[in-house]
Amino acid sequence: MVRILTTGGTIDKEYFDAQSAYQIGEPQIADVLRNVNALTPYTIETLFRKDSLDMNDEDRALVRQRVEEAVEGRILITHGTDTMTETGRALIGIPGKTIVLVGSLSPARFKQTDAEFNIGFAIAAVQTLPEGIYIAMNGLVFDATRVRKNRAANRFEEID
Repeated sequence: MVRILTTGGTIDKEYFDAQSAYQIGEPQIADVLRNVNALTPYTIETLFRKDSLDMNDEDRALVRQRVEEAVEGRILITHGTDTMTETGRALIGIPGKTIVLVGSLSPARFKQTDAEFNIGFAIAAVQTLPEGIYIAMNGLVFDATRVRKNRAANRFEEID
């Protein structure tokens, strides 16, 4: 069983006009998993609906608390990409869990999105990786302590 925790981010955004007015909508991961006929057993818990730039230390403490309290050993967290690495680092030291953070660079509601691919890849990753904290984006898995978002290139990359 995979426990999915949702926090918001671009993956769940709804845009309303050309000036980029948006809100964080309902978590999209259940629809994505249903639409692709995913057979992985999972439960979903929504922690909050925030852009990751609006997340603070208290939000990260809640994420950590819910991961620690989860009976499941495999945790998938949907998250905005801008501060995903900060949340990954806030989870360091939780034993006995495989934790994968995933997001998208465009909303799941868009016709052209990386959300479905990233979610599918992350579901596979969380089931097969050993204990640890990871970020799964665009077909790559990163150690959450050794990755950064390269905003200019619009991708994640490993750091030393």
